[in-house]
Amino acid sequence: MTLQGAVAKSAAGVGWRTPMVVIICGCLISMISFGPRSSLGFFLTPLSQANHWEREVFALALAIQNLLWGIGQPFAGAIADRFGAPRVLATGAVLYALGLVIMAHATTAAALTLSAGVLIGFGLSGCAFTIIVGALGKLVPPNWRSTAFGFGTAAGSFGQFLYSPLAVALMDAYSWQTALTIFAGLMLLILPLSIALSTPRSGAANISVAPAAQQSLRHALAEAFGHRSYVLLVLGFFTCGFQLAFVTVHLPSYLLDRGLSAEVGGWTLATIGLFNIVGSLVSGWLGNRMPKRYILSIIYFSRAIAIAVFILLPPSTVATLIFGAVTGLLWLSTIPPTSGLVAVMFGTRWLAMLFGFTFFSHQVGGFLGVWLGGFVFDHYGSYNPIWWLSVMFGVLSAIINLPIVEQPVGRLVPSAV
Repeated sequence: MTLQGAVAKSAAGVGWRTPMVVIICGCLISMISFGPRSSLGFFLTPLSQANHWEREVFALALAIQNLLWGIGQPFAGAIADRFGAPRVLATGAVLYALGLVIMAHATTAAALTLSAGVLIGFGLSGCAFTIIVGALGKLVPPNWRSTAFGFGTAAGSFGQFLYSPLAVALMDAYSWQTALTIFAGLMLLILPLSIALSTPRSGAANISVAPAAQQSLRHALAEAFGHRSYVLLVLGFFTCGFQLAFVTVHLPSYLLDRGLSAEVGGWTLATIGLFNIVGSLVSGWLGNRMPKRYILSIIYFSRAIAIAVFILLPPSTVATLIFGAVTGLLWLSTIPPTSGLVAVMFGTRWLAMLFGFTFFSHQVGGFLGVWLGGFVFDHYGSYNPIWWLSVMFGVLSAIINLPIVEQPVGRLVPSAV
């Protein structure tokens, strides 16, 4: 059965919002929201030089962005679960666009923190893939959730592939200020696209299964944080954020420090985005065919090996691009099995919120990865300690995910599945 055929029942009676329209719009939103954020590392050097800042200033702003993105995510998810995704997506897009515009004209550390840190951070919590995952989880049947999550994640990866070289090209042709302003304008496209992801206000949008009793927010939180497997999943996801945020922000400067060009950095991040499309789709496909905890363990351990090999090799364009390809296969491929495990354990009633708390751990890791990268470099003149810390975290997360129990929680009154 095709994807369109498989999800036809779940979208019956929604008029123009056919299953494929819902999935395509979700993918476009994921691409638009993830693209600018993944390219911000290219603005570190020109913005810091223009304002005579050390790298820690820019790194701290983006670290705050990661942290506030994580803090805002559970709240944005709860609002989306209760009232529907469109208003959350639209609000996030407006905050995100405003942050990019102010960032383009920031001349003080406070202005940079407000724009790149606070506004973009909270904007991302409202329009990034966590909200999209929650909506898709309610709009597609259980046997296609993992695949749909893979498509949504892959679309974000394509945004990274598209925006990274676009950022470099716009900066070369015009200026870094113009590049940020153009990105802000593109962000507003999310507003009309978000209409397609409307779900019933009750949150029980999956009409391919019989309606189940409603579960309160308080009970959902108590159930999740009292569940050992959910706690292990949350702890393991910390590593994903630490590694991804550090690489996204600091890899371009790390390559410049090692004698490679800015173009190599641009194409490396683009390669990560391109290969992550494959990795995300494969991860989503495998999520329906093998235990999701094993997928996560393999991804984290493989990342640790890839990082160790990369930093031990002498700098070269070929080695860097190969690292980008391997890292891309392992990049956001953690999202489908992680969100899938949350849906398996707790259903979709509060999927966006519970995945939001998982993502908060991811963003705490992202905060530390970005900030420690700038702090360590400014004080020790090298990124190597953070690279090796990433290797250690990768091994630990590979171990942490193995004991996860991959089955629905036992409850007297089930929530919507």
